[in-house]
Amino acid sequence: MASMQPLSRERCLALLASVPVGRVVFTVRALPAIRPVNHLVDGDSIVIRTNLGSALGSTATEQGGLVVAYEADLIDLDARCGWTVVVTGGARAVADQDRLTRYERLLRPWVDEPMNYIIAIDCDLVSGYELVAPAW
Repeated sequence: MASMQPLSRERCLALLASVPVGRVVFTVRALPAIRPVNHLVDGDSIVIRTNLGSALGSTATEQGGLVVAYEADLIDLDARCGWTVVVTGGARAVADQDRLTRYERLLRPWVDEPMNYIIAIDCDLVSGYELVAPAW
């Protein structure tokens, strides 16, 4: 059997920065919603881009922010090892023009749609686990 080992905050953020895609979890009409998105880690924030019509983008702008979870992982099914990281924190639209310009350059959307919002997610709660493969 594999074992789950807790990871430090620093290791969690480094692992998040090592992969390009994760899942943002938020609410739509009081129900959970999950969307895969590409991201970058900038200090103590996870940065994503979303489109004008998205529930996440409009809520983060209209309400001045909301609490979301962000999850990413990398699992090797054959070796039965890997890691998972979850971040919970406030998400809000980035308004600073210098940051917007920088993020637009660094974070290219993967989908062929306009991505009008750049959202920064604060890394308030960070937890992660490494799945350690069994020694056969």
